Amino acid sequence: MPLISITEIINLLIVTAVVGYIFMGILPRTRPLYFHRRFDWNAFKFACLVSAPGIIIHELAHKFVAIYYGLQAAFSILPFGLFLSVFLKLINSPFILIAPGYVGISGDAAILESTFIAFAGPFTNLVLWLGSSLILNRASLTKKQAIALYLTKQINMWLFIFNMIPIPPLDGSKVFYGLFRIIFG
Repeated sequence: MPLISITEIINLLIVTAVVGYIFMGILPRTRPLYFHRRFDWNAFKFACLVSAPGIIIHELAHKFVAIYYGLQAAFSILPFGLFLSVFLKLINSPFILIAPGYVGISGDAAILESTFIAFAGPFTNLVLWLGSSLILNRASLTKKQAIALYLTKQINMWLFIFNMIPIPPLDGSKVFYGLFRIIFG
């Protein structure tokens, strides 16, 4: 069995496109206002490069940690999550909910293994958040690099915080439940 299937690659590309579309509106306009009706491919590409890694690497971290523990894991699109994300963008909602997919895991995992699998995704967001912050504070960057790193920092900060909320089905609930069972179980 391959490490990642063609279906998963296609799903990841679809998620990347949707997430890029959702985040392209947060970037400052670089063209005059009269161009706003045309799709800005440069803004789309930039938004994909800045926003998608936080979500894609997050999901792949769950998958690869599960595989490390001998479990079956596959990334799948969550159609309702994609629809809801795009719908909120289209109505200019001030609240953006991004739930484009999930990693389905099958097999029996110990409590500690399940906790590590659940924390693997948010941990990647924490690393991207802190890594971006560190580079922003220590490196000499062009304006575009600084903007990209700032957006990467902000997006991953919110992804980490949101995913660690201990409410099902978020990763935080699985992490806290696992820790609770390890400590008190």
